[in-house]
Amino acid sequence: MQTENTNQNEASLHAIDYWQVLKNRYGVILLTFLLVFLTAAVITYVMPKKYESMALVEVKPIVDVDPTLSRAGGGMGPQMTRQFMNTQFEIIIASETLGLAINRIQLETRWGKDRSDVLKILKGIVKTSQRRGTDLIEISVRHRKKEEAQAIAKAVYEAYKERRYDLEMSVRKDQLKAIKIELQNKSDRVAELRKRLMDIAEKVGLIYIETERGDETMGDSLGLRERAEKELYEAKREMEQVSLHINKLLSVDNDDLISVVAELPEVGFREAYNKYEDAVAELQTMKASGLGNKHPDIEMRRTRITELKKNLEKRAINVRDSLKHRLVLVEGKVEKLKAVVNDLQDEGTEKARSIQEFNIARKEYQTARGIKEGMEVRYDIEKTKTVLPPTNIIVHQIPEINGNPVSPNVPLNLALGAVVGLIFGVGIAFCLEYLDTSVKSLEDVERFLKVPVLAVIPRDVGVLHKQTGMSPDSEAYRILRTNIEFNRKNPEDNSITVVSGGAGEGKSTTLVNLAYICAQGGYTTLMIDADLRRPRLHTFFDINNSVGLTNYLTTDLLLEDVILQTPVDNLYFMPSGILPADAAGILNSRRMSELIQDVKQRFDLVLVDSPPILGVSDASVLASEVDLTMIVVQHRKLPRNMLIRVKQAVENVGGHVIGVVLNNVDVRSDNQYQYYTSYYTYYAPTTGDEGNTAADVAVVSTPAAPAAQDQKDEDLY
Repeated sequence: MQTENTNQNEASLHAIDYWQVLKNRYGVILLTFLLVFLTAAVITYVMPKKYESMALVEVKPIVDVDPTLSRAGGGMGPQMTRQFMNTQFEIIIASETLGLAINRIQLETRWGKDRSDVLKILKGIVKTSQRRGTDLIEISVRHRKKEEAQAIAKAVYEAYKERRYDLEMSVRKDQLKAIKIELQNKSDRVAELRKRLMDIAEKVGLIYIETERGDETMGDSLGLRERAEKELYEAKREMEQVSLHINKLLSVDNDDLISVVAELPEVGFREAYNKYEDAVAELQTMKASGLGNKHPDIEMRRTRITELKKNLEKRAINVRDSLKHRLVLVEGKVEKLKAVVNDLQDEGTEKARSIQEFNIARKEYQTARGIKEGMEVRYDIEKTKTVLPPTNIIVHQIPEINGNPVSPNVPLNLALGAVVGLIFGVGIAFCLEYLDTSVKSLEDVERFLKVPVLAVIPRDVGVLHKQTGMSPDSEAYRILRTNIEFNRKNPEDNSITVVSGGAGEGKSTTLVNLAYICAQGGYTTLMIDADLRRPRLHTFFDINNSVGLTNYLTTDLLLEDVILQTPVDNLYFMPSGILPADAAGILNSRRMSELIQDVKQRFDLVLVDSPPILGVSDASVLASEVDLTMIVVQHRKLPRNMLIRVKQAVENVGGHVIGVVLNNVDVRSDNQYQYYTSYYTYYAPTTGDEGNTAADVAVVSTPAAPAAQDQKDEDLY
């Protein structure tokens, strides 16, 4: 069950990911959709209008008759198959058919072109199709002129009808000729077989008579043997039956003789036996009614039964004796018939062979005569058809002028344009998403960089210390501050440089807002603008950066001379100073290392801004000087390989990456980040000072109290 739930969750996540791709790339989808749709609309607009005229005809196959058929309609004609319909389509657009149509309406003269060009044009505009679910053929013509479309459609239909008429009449004449020739051959064959049959009949001694209607009368002088054999067979059956009855009567005693004889089909005996049984039944009924054995009626019934029984016994004996006599007579008859059959057997053997030959000849003659008669009927039918008009083409719709153009189909073209545009847009969106190797999710960062994501910063977050009221976006930086505290392995690691792979990823803004939140939480925080290429931190506080880090590193100025107090409590700032010619050389100095160690003792947190690490070497120098390095990654900007290079650049100089800040995330469009916005809003303070929240409880220390700083770190952990 748990596995099934996991699979369902994965499927749900996949569906959400697909929907997320559509939301993120909706601009590309919309643009592609509009381009394809407008292209379809323009093409539809510039396409010339065409009108269609159509003829609807029903075509029946031309029956090709087999001349050897013995009866009319005895064969299977051609069927309305798909191949037949395709054949008719090709016949309609064949050069011969279209040539007849050209001649009918003088297209060569009307169009001013030669015959070959007209044929090419007609083959392009004449279309044939089978109406769905029927055997009807649609002959349609599309042309820019509606009258021209009607004239061409009518001419093509009439040309096709003329060709079919000529073809059918030609087939009919050929069939009639073939049937006539075959009929003459069959007549000669019938005459030959009849002469042979009469010769065999005369040889055998049979009398064969054929009437004008075709009836046959046949007699023979050799039927004595057949009749004798039949009588012998019947006599043997009678002898077996009589013998069976006698054996049955002889196998019973006199008491059962009456009942056995009653079962035989003897005339009158069964009726007498039924009277006997009725008398016995009446006697039993009278006894059952209470009459005694001495009762006059009982005695009368007994006397009657005795007389009937004696009469039956006498008749049964007579039947048995008569069957014996009958058996003797039948046996004699069988012997006589056997003798007659034996005498006729030798005489009829030779004649039987002749009779068999006669029967074969008669069958051949009758078959040939039947085929001839069928062909005579078929010949008469085909002869009649030659004077009847063909019926293999029936027109159901005559070509008419259509006032509405059929091409271009504006609704269909626009619908197809919309569908194709949407499909192309979605396809391009997924293709771009597949080719996009930038960081899209927290999982991407943790999978490729192997470091935790410290915070997710929403898009369009401004400078917090310049905003009025309670901003829900500040909660993202509180999460960042908390994650930094819990991801530091050593409490003394309080100097952090903020780097990014490229310019414009929000590195400086992230540093300023983090410093502001830490200062609100009671941390004495120092911001050092070490971006000696394009310093920006001073612009957030409207401070002059003419004196700062570079002045301290190149002169004997004191630290207090270059660190400025900002309008925010507990927040201090060291500007960049005058931009030097060799920024990397100044930063990679002993004076810079001593500066970092000094400010670490004076402040709870030191945040160092640096230039993009992939562009210049300054950031690598700073990463080697401070305790920790925090990478700011803009959502969906740099490829993953470049981010891996950022991490490698830090680690190659001995720096330690504490984590990644995923910046500028559109939490409204990315579903997986939407909970950040809702949580920030829910947990944002509504009244009072933000420093009174649970996340901001801390002991405030001063820059001049290192002992207090150590105590502060111990309290945090």
